[in-house]
Amino acid sequence: MVRAAVLVSGSGTNLQKLLDAQAQGALAPAEIALVVSNRKAAFALERAKAAGVESAVLSKAMEPDPALWDEKLLALLQAHRIDLVVLAGFLMVLGERTLAAFTSRIVNIHPALIPSFAGPGFYGLRVHEAALARGVKITGATAHLVNGEVDGGPILIQKAVEVLPGDTPESLQRRVMEQAEWIILPKSVQLLAERIEAEERA
Repeated sequence: MVRAAVLVSGSGTNLQKLLDAQAQGALAPAEIALVVSNRKAAFALERAKAAGVESAVLSKAMEPDPALWDEKLLALLQAHRIDLVVLAGFLMVLGERTLAAFTSRIVNIHPALIPSFAGPGFYGLRVHEAALARGVKITGATAHLVNGEVDGGPILIQKAVEVLPGDTPESLQRRVMEQAEWIILPKSVQLLAERIEAEERA
């Protein structure tokens, strides 16, 4: 099995879809071994507990120095023998040490078709507000590998979603989650886990 850690900041809807996929056998060879949040009040931690998955909190309040925070995150991942990292609504930028230790082994879900509406400042509702302001007819979600550039790593999977007349940022956000994010995130984790397993066999 490829041991995965899911990093979350909020309610954990994407985490729940990963847990559901795992329960259905649709995540193998990946197995969620750890959930890490940068917020101790994140409901995602409750989802992890309900699924019997170990969790941990590593917040800025606990470690305000970014370099030391990065060091502690890497130590936590290594202590749990993590092979693959999933960013599922994680609102912090990973540091150099973690990125280097998990090169081509970190996947992120972004609520737009990269390179559109991506990069620094584009997260959450801001992405959908920008898409509507631009007047695009098609948006979607992208699962991509993570490198040192925000939303800049190689694309794994994309899925398009139609923008409907009368859409609000909130309605568009919900439809992008339901029709794209929740579908391609589990698939991308499975795909990356298969690659890692093949590399380790070689």
